[in-house]
Amino acid sequence: MTREQFIQLVSDEQESLRGFLLALCCGNRDDADDIAQDALVKAYLASVGYQDKGRFRSWLFKIAHNTFLNHKASQRTFECIDEAHGIAGGKEADARYEHQDLYRALATLPPKERSSIVMYYLDGQSIKEIAQITDCSEDAVKKQLSRGRDKLKERLRL
Repeated sequence: MTREQFIQLVSDEQESLRGFLLALCCGNRDDADDIAQDALVKAYLASVGYQDKGRFRSWLFKIAHNTFLNHKASQRTFECIDEAHGIAGGKEADARYEHQDLYRALATLPPKERSSIVMYYLDGQSIKEIAQITDCSEDAVKKQLSRGRDKLKERLRL
């Protein structure tokens, strides 16, 4: 893949990639931008080996997802929404985003459950696509979605 081809393909997916990472990072634009930058650098370095076997979008999102998991591995998750309130205010979050309660609840989920929920409900990816991106079986993705939904219902008290 040439540099120009890579730039064009990334340009086509850049907006959805930023939205995906922003949701995974629960509105924290700084984290989302850092992860996006790292993921794009990794993708560019790996683009030499990209053989267009599948969709570029899935390949790029897989790199971004893995970068997110690596970034979040060193950070803690929250057990309850009250603990997560601090991440949704001020400089750390996009205060204009109208779904702060959802971001707070998402912050309480383990990264894999959060990833599945975000990809399925906010990005519209199929279970099969999520399984490819996350290197999980379709059954594992279904379980992550089910657990994530149950936890979100409880935490949002729906």
